Amino acid sequence: MLKFLKQVGDYAKETVQAARYIGQGLSVTFDHMRRRPITVQYPYEKLIPGERFRGRIHFEFDKCIACEVCVRVCPINLPVVDWAFDKASKKKKLNHYSIDFGVCIFCGNCVEFCPTNCLSMTEEYELATYDRHELNYDSVALGRLPYKVTDDPMVTPLRELVYLPKGVLEPHGLPADAPRAGARPEDLVEQTEK
Repeated sequence: MLKFLKQVGDYAKETVQAARYIGQGLSVTFDHMRRRPITVQYPYEKLIPGERFRGRIHFEFDKCIACEVCVRVCPINLPVVDWAFDKASKKKKLNHYSIDFGVCIFCGNCVEFCPTNCLSMTEEYELATYDRHELNYDSVALGRLPYKVTDDPMVTPLRELVYLPKGVLEPHGLPADAPRAGARPEDLVEQTEK
């Protein structure tokens, strides 16, 4: 008899616990139902990436000195630097440079530690292809500048929520000169100089 009562008691506890978990899940659902939808109609509307967005890497061939610092600081030794030693000038001469974006983790170490600033992060985030071998960008493909979202006449650029004015949750129809929530980096520099 005691065993049966213990089983009934355990069943009642589990039922109460399950009801509590269902209530917690529904509270999250109802909380989101009260919010305004913020939907981006992707091919026709695109978000403007943030100031520190780490997109595709841009490479300037003429600035590179083939020091291979980017290869050494990369957590997965990703950039492939092919160079030859020029005996006349006693310097390395860069022959080829490539990065496979199918493997890249976009950590930005190569950009941060490059001594000549020949690498930089861009706003480009649309790298999808049907063949993974097309993601292996050589120095010519890395040298192409990306097309900005704000310059595309077929796309309506939208600001991210972080850059919307305080209290505004709808990026549609917001004028381009509307004030943003936080201060720009150049404004912060001016404040520190004063």
